[in-house]
Amino acid sequence: MENKIKVVSTNKYANFNYTLLEKFTAGMVLKGSEIKSIRQNGIILNESFILITKDGVVLKNSHVKPYQTINNFSPKPDRDRFLLLNKNEILKLKQKTEQKGLTIVPVKAFFSGRYLKLEIALAQGKKLYNKKETIKERDIMLDTKRQLKGY
Repeated sequence: MENKIKVVSTNKYANFNYTLLEKFTAGMVLKGSEIKSIRQNGIILNESFILITKDGVVLKNSHVKPYQTINNFSPKPDRDRFLLLNKNEILKLKQKTEQKGLTIVPVKAFFSGRYLKLEIALAQGKKLYNKKETIKERDIMLDTKRQLKGY
């Protein structure tokens, strides 16, 4: 049985605004027709973030578009969703986020086989000058690709 990976959504701002230190893979608790909507690229992670509460690890501010063909039960698009992690991973993330300047951000949502997974990362915020360096590096890479193609 192969685990084919299909990326559904990526957080474009995660690499730009943060330095990603360590990555984890978590499952998501979904309700109703959310999985069908996500299969149609119906999840937005751009402004979402992750909190560790006494109940567990929670994905906040993510948006799952309502599934179009079902009107029976569609949960709120912006509701909080619980993430599934091992106890050791939760404790490690909790200890690290208590340090100053570290946070947890979602990086991408993907299907591994038939299960939805969320790649999350322990991240440190970038300063303005680091963001400018990232933009310069990206522009240099684009210019070299254009020169190699002959444009």
